[in-house]
Amino acid sequence: MNNLKQFKQMFLAQLKLTLREKQAWFWGIFFPVILMVIFMTIFGGGSNDDFSTKVVIVNESANETSAMMASQLQQIPIIKVSDPVSEDKAKELVKEKEVDAAIVLPESAQATSIKLIVNKENEQSVSTQVVAGVLSQFIQQANLQAVGATPTFQQQFETVSSGSSELEYRDFLLTGMIALSIAQGGLFGMVDLVDMRRKGLIKRLRMTPAKMGIFGLSDMVMRLLFSTIQIILLSLIGVFVFGANLFINFPSLLLVFLIGALAFNGIGYFISSFSNTNEAYMGVANIVSFLMMFLSGIFFPVETMPEWLQPVSNILPLTYFADGLRDSMVYHTSILATPFWIGFGNMLLWGGIAFIIGSLLYKRQSIVSTR
Repeated sequence: MNNLKQFKQMFLAQLKLTLREKQAWFWGIFFPVILMVIFMTIFGGGSNDDFSTKVVIVNESANETSAMMASQLQQIPIIKVSDPVSEDKAKELVKEKEVDAAIVLPESAQATSIKLIVNKENEQSVSTQVVAGVLSQFIQQANLQAVGATPTFQQQFETVSSGSSELEYRDFLLTGMIALSIAQGGLFGMVDLVDMRRKGLIKRLRMTPAKMGIFGLSDMVMRLLFSTIQIILLSLIGVFVFGANLFINFPSLLLVFLIGALAFNGIGYFISSFSNTNEAYMGVANIVSFLMMFLSGIFFPVETMPEWLQPVSNILPLTYFADGLRDSMVYHTSILATPFWIGFGNMLLWGGIAFIIGSLLYKRQSIVSTR
């Protein structure tokens, strides 16, 4: 029997078995959708432009200076100023976390201090840091006005993006979750091989002219169909439910998707080659998945990690898979771009080595079983 005919028969047989298995549909299709919806809801809600912090003003001894400051604070867009209260009431509101901070204005026109009251537990929070920064800049401007100085230098702020100006964090997170879902499908999808070996089906298969390498490859290609459904379904949910923006370069997306999906299927095939039980397989796959989930830039850029940890992230296949999907689905990167081929080579290396070693281990087990 030639290799092509053998591959076709194995592929059809495994596809029929998978379609009959309800758990395969849940873990291969519905679970990634549930996972993405949860993470997109938690991390992907709202853009940075919607940020605001709630502040209460203490102005118990109203005077010309405090009135001017209160009026200026109310004009800052990201700060929502509540009605003035007493200092004791302000401390109670901050303590109960009903407001992010309280600002105590000068008690007289001659007073020179402005007090900021924050909750100790939230001292390092984004809201507290924003209020402190805004208040610091506000005081500097007030000092310049007090001495009659005219500002000489002004700050200009501009942002640039390698993609569209419409891009938001939810777009970054969507492509990361797609990469994670496809990777997990490959890592956990080969557990059925362990079950087949435990039941003796692999041993029976070895007694036929079937080649284990073709058997593993046919299973990978079958699972590639599930990955195709995943990327289409997750993209539709991200765009139409969460309002994500996609700017797809189809040639680069096709290549990244194929190599990435096959690479993680190869890693799953390798794990199945030395796992004697389903529990052992799932244990190894969970460790690998957990490490890559938080070290591969799924939820935040690798550049924000500690410098000593970045080299580890830069060798993981999921890092390049997520970057490749972002380049092809969000940034519309051409297939000719150099970073694209660096990631392509990394995934090809991981997947190829894992598949070759897995095939050798299966072959070795076949030899041992016949002795």
